[in-house]
Amino acid sequence: MNSRLRQDALIRSLRRSGSATVDSLADEVGASRRTVLRDIGALRDQGFVIHSEPGRGGGIQLDPQSVQTTARLSVAEVFALLISVAAMRAAGNLPFSDLADQGLARIERALPPDKLRDLRRFLDCLHVGPLSPHQDLSDLGTLDPELLPAFEAAFLSRVMLRFAYRDARGRQTRREVEPQAMLILPPLWYLVAWDPARAGFRHFRMDRISRPEQVPGTGFRQRHVPFEADVCPYRDLPR
Repeated sequence: MNSRLRQDALIRSLRRSGSATVDSLADEVGASRRTVLRDIGALRDQGFVIHSEPGRGGGIQLDPQSVQTTARLSVAEVFALLISVAAMRAAGNLPFSDLADQGLARIERALPPDKLRDLRRFLDCLHVGPLSPHQDLSDLGTLDPELLPAFEAAFLSRVMLRFAYRDARGRQTRREVEPQAMLILPPLWYLVAWDPARAGFRHFRMDRISRPEQVPGTGFRQRHVPFEADVCPYRDLPR
């Protein structure tokens, strides 16, 4: 369990029980006393009010009115929120759009500068357009939850991606590509990449991609993607 998941588990446990000993919390999250104490300190830094009683039998207590005052969302999580709103807007189906935009703007402002910088770089890779009315959607599947974290690392670090891909005929291949952009044609989502093996751009439907991973030690240059005229960058979408 990574530190973020562990800290979320600690907060849930303290909210549920009111108070707990360090030992019981350590057992619950499968970590050492030292790790739990370090996590408690990190949670306090994030704005949670956590009281502790000294001594061997002392406990940890979360103030029931305590709330987190710093954003803990990852770049990929904020990106997922933004592109979900972008997809709904592009499809002409975004109720309460003003409230949605206000909420997202607040989330962005709460991000630390380094995360905000990464988010904006990630958003520069995003394009949105209309779906052809002749597109067959009969085999539309779900997206692998590992896609966005893998894409974030590949786009920001500019390293190649390797993944399994199932084409329209159901044939499985293993691909290794240079990710250049993401394209939303609601309800379809595409990874647009340069495929060195085929010396050209390819559009990979994200619902057909599985087991994505970075390819260490690889790098590539940013290429100009020749999008259709009705496709626009995310930043140019009307608000």
